[in-house]
Amino acid sequence: MEEEPDPSEADPPGGPPSPAPPTQPIPSDPRARSLVLGVRLVLAALVLMPAGCGRAVAGNALDRVRCAGVLRYGSDAEGGGPYAYPNPERPREVIGFEVELMQMLAGELGPRPELVQGQWDQLLEVLNRGMVDAVVNGYELTPSRVHDYLPTRPYYIFQLQLMAPRGGRIHSWEDVQTPRADRRRWRLGVLGGSAAEAFAKEHGGPQIEVHYFNGATDAMMAVANGQMDATLQDLPAARFYQDRFPTLELAGPPVGRGYYVMYLRKGDEALRDALNRGIERLLRSGDLRRLYERYGIWTDLQDELAQKIALAPGGSATQESDRGWSLLVRYGPTLLEAAGMTILLSVTSMPLAMVIGLLIALGRLYGPAPIRRLLGAYVEIIRGTPLMLQLFVLFFLLPQLNISLPPLVAGIGGLALNYSAYEAEIYRAGLQAIPAGQMEAALALGMTRRLALRRVIVPQAVRIVIPPVTNDFIALFKDTSVCSVITLVELTKQYSILANSTGGVIEFAIATALLYLVMSLPLSWLSRWSEGRLGAEGRRGALV
Repeated sequence: MEEEPDPSEADPPGGPPSPAPPTQPIPSDPRARSLVLGVRLVLAALVLMPAGCGRAVAGNALDRVRCAGVLRYGSDAEGGGPYAYPNPERPREVIGFEVELMQMLAGELGPRPELVQGQWDQLLEVLNRGMVDAVVNGYELTPSRVHDYLPTRPYYIFQLQLMAPRGGRIHSWEDVQTPRADRRRWRLGVLGGSAAEAFAKEHGGPQIEVHYFNGATDAMMAVANGQMDATLQDLPAARFYQDRFPTLELAGPPVGRGYYVMYLRKGDEALRDALNRGIERLLRSGDLRRLYERYGIWTDLQDELAQKIALAPGGSATQESDRGWSLLVRYGPTLLEAAGMTILLSVTSMPLAMVIGLLIALGRLYGPAPIRRLLGAYVEIIRGTPLMLQLFVLFFLLPQLNISLPPLVAGIGGLALNYSAYEAEIYRAGLQAIPAGQMEAALALGMTRRLALRRVIVPQAVRIVIPPVTNDFIALFKDTSVCSVITLVELTKQYSILANSTGGVIEFAIATALLYLVMSLPLSWLSRWSEGRLGAEGRRGALV
C-alpha cells in the first residue's frame, strides 16, 4: 500500500514548480566581485543595445542617426577649400566652412558629425551604398539629382568666377565669348561634372574648348603654367585660392548662379526636415552669416536664403525622355567619342612601350655595367611610383622648367614610359629563357653579337612573351582612365561625367563595360591566334 503524500507537500495549482536555474555565487574577493559585476553589465548592455537601435533602423533616418550617435556625411577633402581641406597646422584635421556647418547642425540634432572621405564625383554612389547619411561638398541643385535624391533647402547661393592670367587678354566672360584673332579656340578649364561645365557648354559657344580637371587647383595651375587660357570656378573656391596663384586674377564680375544643397536618400524625409530646421535657425541667428564671413565667402545673394526657393530649378525635375535607356540614344555618340580617345591612347603608347622595353632589356643583359645599373634604376623608379604621379610630373611640373607638353602628348608619353618598365622585365625574362647555346651557335656561324640578337635571339624571345605583352595591352586600355587627371576625357572619365550629371549610373555603366569588352576581346583572340600560329611554325621547324 502506497503512502499518501503530505498535503503540505502537494504540488500547487498549475503543475509542479520549475526547478530554479543554477546560479553562480559571486566571489567573496572584492576585486573578483567587481570584475564579475562589470562583465554582467557589459553583457546586459550588448543585449539591450541592438534591440533599441534595431527599432530605430527600422524607423526613420533621424532616429537611426540619433541612436547611433553619429551623423556621417560624405565629402572630399582632396577637393580643397573652402569646403573641406586639411588643416595646415594639423594635417590630420579637416577644416572648412562645410565642416563647421555640419558641426553646428549636428550640435542641434544631438549626434556628433563624422566626415567620410570620398571622391567628389562618386559621393552620391557612396550615399547609395548607405555608407553616409548625407552628401555635403558643394553639390549644386540640379534637376537630375533632385529626381534621384532628396535635397535639403539651400545653404549657400554660389556664382561662377572666371580666373585668367593677370594682365592678359581675358578680362571678363564676354572676352572668351569673342573669337580669338588667331582663329584658335579659348582653352577653358573646369571641374568635370560641375555647374561650371554646364554653364560653359551652354553659354560658351564654338570658340571655347572645354577641358576637364579633377580638382579646382589643378585647373588653376594649368592656367598659371600657360596650358589653359582661363578657368571657370565656383566663386568660393576662386576667392579662397586667389592668393595661392598670384599670377592669376578674378576676370570680371561673377556670372550665373546656383544653390548648394545637401543630398540624402529618398525616404529620409525626417532627417532632411531636421537639417532644414537647423539651417533655418542658423540663418535667423546670424551664425551662418558669421561663418561665411570668416571664410570670406559671404555675398549679398545670401540674403535670399531666407526666402523659399524651389527645389527643381528650371521647371520639372527631369523629363522622361532623359531617363532610363533613352539616355544611351542621346549620349551614345559622346561615349563613343571617349572610347575613341581610349583607343588612341592605347594603340599609340603600347608600341612605344614595347620598343623602349625591348631596348632596356637588351641594355640590361648585354650592355656595359654603368648602362645596366642606370637602366635597372629606371625600371625600379618607374615601377615604384604611381602612374598618376608620373602624369602629374609630365603635365604640371615640366612647364615650370619651360617644357610644356600638350595633354595628348603627355598622356601618350606617360603611359609609354610607365609600361616600358614592365615590358622591359617581360622581355628580359623572354631573352633569358633562350638557351645559351643559341647565341654560341650563331657566333660560331660567323654572326656578330648584334646580328645574332636581331636574327636569332630576339625573334624567339618575342614568341615567348606574346601572352604577357598582350595581357599588358589589355590592361593598358583600363589604365588610360588615369589620364583624366591631365584633362583627357577617355571612356571612364566620360562615364563618370554622364552618370553624375544625368543619374544614369546603371545604363552608362553597362554601356561602358560593353565598350571595354569590344576593345579588349579582339586582342585576346589575336593573342591566341598568334600563339597557335607561332607554335605550329615552331613544331614544324623542330621536325625539319
